[in-house]
Amino acid sequence: MIALDTNLIVYAHRADSPFHDLASALLSRLVASGDRWGIPWPCVHEFIAVVSHPRIYKQPTPIAVALEAIRSLQTVPTLELIGEGEGYLYCLAALAEPARIAGGAIHDARIAAICKYHGISELWSADRDFSRFPHLKVRNPLVSRS
Repeated sequence: MIALDTNLIVYAHRADSPFHDLASALLSRLVASGDRWGIPWPCVHEFIAVVSHPRIYKQPTPIAVALEAIRSLQTVPTLELIGEGEGYLYCLAALAEPARIAGGAIHDARIAAICKYHGISELWSADRDFSRFPHLKVRNPLVSRS
């Protein structure tokens, strides 16, 4: 199962993103594929925070519109919103301790641990910070493979 990171959801949502068309098409293909896919709950929260932030966007997305975008995604039967559960802390510790994660980097460790906990085979992200977690296959689908 593939999981999407925050940045791809933001790019697909924000028409003013330079990656909007690519990300939107990617999301449409993923939905149409019929394959199961996921979004970690921390990415949902971060999506809402980013798109509605007035320091990031001159015209931020109103909170109601951001929430509706997530509600709309939830209607896709193949989407699973994934989060922590019983035993999750062991996954987090197994990732964070060897990588000596501290401070704000715990956010990415949390996403990586949730992916591991749910058996995610690949995280799609435009973020390079996940390289600290060698167990997690990360791919930027906005960059063509040559």
